[in-house]
Amino acid sequence: MNTGRDQSSQSSQSPAWQREALRQQLLLRSLWRDNTLAAVSGWLRESPERVQRGLGAYATNGGAGAERALASAFPCVVALMGEDAFALLARAYRLAHPPVRGDLALLGEGLADFIAVDPQLADVPYLADMARLEWLLDRAERAADATPRHESLQLLEQADPQALRLQLAPGAALWRSEWPVVTIRAAHQQPADGTEDPFAAAREALSRGDGECAFVWRQGFKPCLAVLGEPAARFVEALLQEHSLGTALDHAGADFQFEPWLLQALSQGALLGATSS
Repeated sequence: MNTGRDQSSQSSQSPAWQREALRQQLLLRSLWRDNTLAAVSGWLRESPERVQRGLGAYATNGGAGAERALASAFPCVVALMGEDAFALLARAYRLAHPPVRGDLALLGEGLADFIAVDPQLADVPYLADMARLEWLLDRAERAADATPRHESLQLLEQADPQALRLQLAPGAALWRSEWPVVTIRAAHQQPADGTEDPFAAAREALSRGDGECAFVWRQGFKPCLAVLGEPAARFVEALLQEHSLGTALDHAGADFQFEPWLLQALSQGALLGATSS
């Protein structure tokens, strides 16, 4: 006997469903100029002239929406490039990488790699890393909710560290950059009140050749960002790879201080709880 899931699967593969899916795919490809009008003309009831005008209008509006979505996800990249230059970059990127999913929030997934190979942007060598950092922040903001279970941290006093795992907040991620991307981003977010130079710290970090390890997570509905020192970075890296607490402590090394990290992670909402195996 077929289950409801089996019936749903069969329905989704019906000839009518397949025709509609193909029609939508062809329409999307036409909107992004990856196909000809002839490919969809047989699927539409309007005259070729009206179809052409309609597709043109949809493409224009869709392109503008895509560029707005990219600008929203990468505000510091926009600030570093300027609005006009970023608009040109966004247009080139969306034409080279047309969206394959309906959610424009996912459009910027490959923007950092696109920037990294663009020779015209080589004079801003940290721009691709900034895009990678901002994409992690955007992903953290859209990450699925998770309920803190701070009472589970009592396991820290009861269980073997090798049998414990710590759960980090939604969207938690780590990015090691050769550039001071967190400091640069903070400079662009700092309000210019005229009392001090907001970019002084960023210029000094660039002149020293500082790199930074960025830790990203979400607290409530707000994406958060911090710079981690190397021992803490190794510890968080191990947690993100789902190693046990004991293994993560070994990975962090003797210089890592667990208790200060624990208190800070709790106060910042970066740690949800613990589980035992």
